This record gives sequence, C-alpha cells and structure tokens, in this order.
Amino acid sequence: MHEIILCKLGEVVLKGLNRHSFEMKLMSNIRRRTQRCGKFKIYSRQSTIYVEPAEETCDLDAAYDACKKVFGIIAIARAVPCPKEKEAIFATAKEYLGPALLAARSFKVESKRSDKSFPMGSIQLSQWVGGALHDAFPHLTVDVHNPELTVYLEVREDAAYAHGPAEAAAGGLPIGMGGHAVSLLSGGIDSPVSSYMIAKRGVQLELLHFASPPYTSQQAREKVLQLAQELTVWCGRLTVHIVPFTEIQEEIRRKCPEDHFTLIMRRFMMRLADRLAHELCCKALVTGESLGQVASQTIQALCVSDDVATMPVLRPLIGMDKEEIVRIARHVGTFDTSILPYEDCCTVFTPRHPKTKPNLEEVREYEAALDIDGLCGKALAGRELIRLYPQQ
Repeated sequence: MHEIILCKLGEVVLKGLNRHSFEMKLMSNIRRRTQRCGKFKIYSRQSTIYVEPAEETCDLDAAYDACKKVFGIIAIARAVPCPKEKEAIFATAKEYLGPALLAARSFKVESKRSDKSFPMGSIQLSQWVGGALHDAFPHLTVDVHNPELTVYLEVREDAAYAHGPAEAAAGGLPIGMGGHAVSLLSGGIDSPVSSYMIAKRGVQLELLHFASPPYTSQQAREKVLQLAQELTVWCGRLTVHIVPFTEIQEEIRRKCPEDHFTLIMRRFMMRLADRLAHELCCKALVTGESLGQVASQTIQALCVSDDVATMPVLRPLIGMDKEEIVRIARHVGTFDTSILPYEDCCTVFTPRHPKTKPNLEEVREYEAALDIDGLCGKALAGRELIRLYPQQ
C-alpha cells in the first residue's frame, strides 16, 4: 500500500498573516531532515504537512523518525490515502489496520471531514465504517470511551486517509523563525537542555564551548562534541565554536581574589559569547543557568554576569529544579553523555568559598588588573569550528 506521513501542525496554525512563512520554513526543515531517506514530495494542505515518498526506494521508517523530531510538528501519523468513497475508505482501513484490529479487543472509529462536499457527515462515516469493520472483525467490541484501538479517518481535499493513533512529535516552532543565538555548551546536564528548549522556540543556534587544556582532557572535548551531535537530532545542522580558555583562567587565578574567580570567569565567558554573537549576527545569548543551583547562579551573581553582555541573555531553565531538567535531558537523549566523568573548564580552579552576593563595582575593580581586550581577542582568534549534521 502507498503509505505517506501526515505531520500535524502545532502553534503554527495560530499565526496570522505570516503563517505561510512559518509553513514554508517548516517544509524546508522537513525536506532537509528527510533528504538522506530518499526523495519525498512535501506539501501543505489544511493545517497538515504531507510527506509522500516519490520513489519506491524511500526509507519511510527513517523519514518518520526524522519528522517526529522536527520542531513545529505537534503530532505525526503514517496513513494510507484512498478515493473519497465510503467503500474505498472501509476497504483501506480494513487492509491497512487489519493486524492491529485482529490484536485488539475493542475499537472505535473517529472521522474528520475537512472536505464538506463529501456526502456523509463525520458521525455518519464513523458509524458506517465502524459497523462494517465490526462485521469484518466480529471478535471486537465497540468502546467509544476507552478503546484499545482507534481507527482514524480523514476526508481531505485531495483524498481520504486511514490511519491509527498519531504519535506526539517535537512541538514548538520551526527552527529559523525565532532568530539566531549563541548558546554556551558545557559538558554538563543543563546546557544541552537549555539549547534544546530554546531551539524548540524556533531559534537557530551557534554552540560555543570553552576548552582549558591541559586542565580539561581530550575526552572532555569529545564528550561535548557528542552532546552537540545528539542535539542535531532536534536542531538540525549545528556549528560548534571551541574557544581556548586556559590563559584567561590562569590570569584570573594569578591576579584576582579566589572567591571571585568563578564570577570573573563567567564574565569573560559572557564577553566572548557576546563578541562571537555580534560577529555571527546573532541577537541573543543562551545559557543553562537555573536560579540558585550553584553559587554563580544567584540573582546577584547573574546580574554581575549580565553586566558585560550587550544583548539579551535567555535562560530557559531559570525556574526549573534539577529533577525537571534531568527528565528533559533523558527525553532529548543527552543525559547519558552528560554524566560521563570528564569535567569541563567550569570545574577548573573552583574556589573553596565562592562569592554568592557580589558587588558589581568591586568585581570591576578586580578585573582592572587584567588585559580584558587582549585576552578576549587572543581567545577568539584561536577558536576552532566544527560542523555537525544529523545522522540517520
């Protein structure tokens, strides 16, 4: 049978005059993510995007898995089209969903008639096909409240479609419609989750990682690249900017008080991210900070960090606890990599008693001993770019 994929739109349908641009971007993202699975015809009709194989060699299973992780799609189903005639709809449902109907003990039929020229109403179609299916599978009982299987019928503009229950998809907005931002990526649990969450709002990301060899290992670097690779499943292609941070940390250690080390280090990270963002024409920075989780994430400390940024700092995890963040990390698929025992630069020279309520003017005075522009310029000049693509 000629299976296709039906991608149901989420909040895209709430857009006004610019809805078309959201749908075009979403179809472009789907096309890019499915291109390794074969050639597909991708088009939009009545709040649904259709992904139809154009060749017999198309890998529909791989395309389905890829589409399920494209932001902008709220639900997804495999379906079979047929002529808009009640007998054809019944025959298609019987054949396509036959194995599922044989395995179930109860069922119901739900119909949606988008084509109002179809002679039967939704309830009439459900009753007629439901009765015919019950005759064909007499072991089934009808249960309209809690059926084991729901048969879905859709009568649309081009054809009618039969399918089983849809699966939840990524949701959110199409990547590219929410702007462009630099996201700071460490090797921990939080920053990959914050990158995922802001990408879900349609933001195209550039990932920035700070490396401090020899204090951080090659394994730590590979861990971060693995996290970025795991994010491509959701975010599509990504570029990781690896910035050398050792000299900056050593200078801070030599010339600044120990209890202010983390604060001043964070300010340098924000400066570097801000400069990179301007260079790449990004409009925001993204971090994985959660209020009060560690000493550098108090309100006062965050104010000190933000002081050096010239653009908005987005913190999607700011009100979340660790249990919530871990749950999302497991869903995204980054948790197991994040807990590998290779530490990043944030753990280098950690003060025994970090300052939790810093004074901004005092921090600025301590920084006056450092060649800020020189250190930042040298670090950015030594950065490395690594481009990653989703793998099937």
